[in-house]
Amino acid sequence: MEEIIKISSIAQYNMMRGMPTKHPLVAVIDTAEAMPVPARSFNFDLYAVGLKDRHSAQLRYGRKHYDYQEGSLVFVSPGQVIGVEPGVELFAPKGWVLLFHPDLINGTPLGRHIQEYSFFSYDVNEALHLSDKEKDIVVDCFSKIGYELDRNIDKHSKVLIASNIELLLNYCTRFYDRQFITRDHVNKGILEKFESLLKGYFSSGKPQSEGLPSVAYCAEALHLSPNYFGDLIKKETGRSAQEYIQSQLIDVAKERLFDINKSASEIAYELGFKYPQHFTRLFKQKTGVTPNDYRMMN
Repeated sequence: MEEIIKISSIAQYNMMRGMPTKHPLVAVIDTAEAMPVPARSFNFDLYAVGLKDRHSAQLRYGRKHYDYQEGSLVFVSPGQVIGVEPGVELFAPKGWVLLFHPDLINGTPLGRHIQEYSFFSYDVNEALHLSDKEKDIVVDCFSKIGYELDRNIDKHSKVLIASNIELLLNYCTRFYDRQFITRDHVNKGILEKFESLLKGYFSSGKPQSEGLPSVAYCAEALHLSPNYFGDLIKKETGRSAQEYIQSQLIDVAKERLFDINKSASEIAYELGFKYPQHFTRLFKQKTGVTPNDYRMMN
């Protein structure tokens, strides 16, 4: 069984990289100055942001490859496992690594909305690929945090460091919005696959045996993380993935309501609803009329 090394503290990570610990809750490392990482899988109790500057071994989340190319950013949240492709003894990409413990941002504005940065839960083929100008901005943010760490810790340190981390993450949000646009051809293909997946699902017996299709189910079927999938669908359609699923479901329901040999309750069960009243409630919410009223009107 593959060994998984747990990284519980900044000091532990710094020791592994041969770097001094300037602050117990945060570190910024220029990896050109650090020792290589052993080719293992790591389970972090920390947030991490890594900028890869040159070609090297491929990273994995669990058993899946991570789209981590030159000039790209990878994000790790506490509890995630990340590793190096087998066959590589040492992992030594050139770039930067920012790590911070959740305790660092407790009581700060960043701590109150860290969950809004959904890219910390992205995984497969979802790294942030930077232009040269974007990379300069990211490196400048790393440098600002590093500047604070080189000063003596005082009462302003926590606020300033957390603010600079928040600035970095806000820039990353902007860059991801740009990436959703510049990779539009890829996104269109995913949207088409999503539509095909839903059509296939509702035309099969899966709704009766497995229930309504969830966002997590669709994301997994398309080999994407739920957060990345949800953000992509929102950017492409203006609707959440859940709203899109419901829209497709209502279209299928309208078609089946023309079959007068089936009751609205039978159609509800065919679509995956456990209780017909839930189908009636959703249908009326989306169309303004009940299923039976829709059938009578048409």
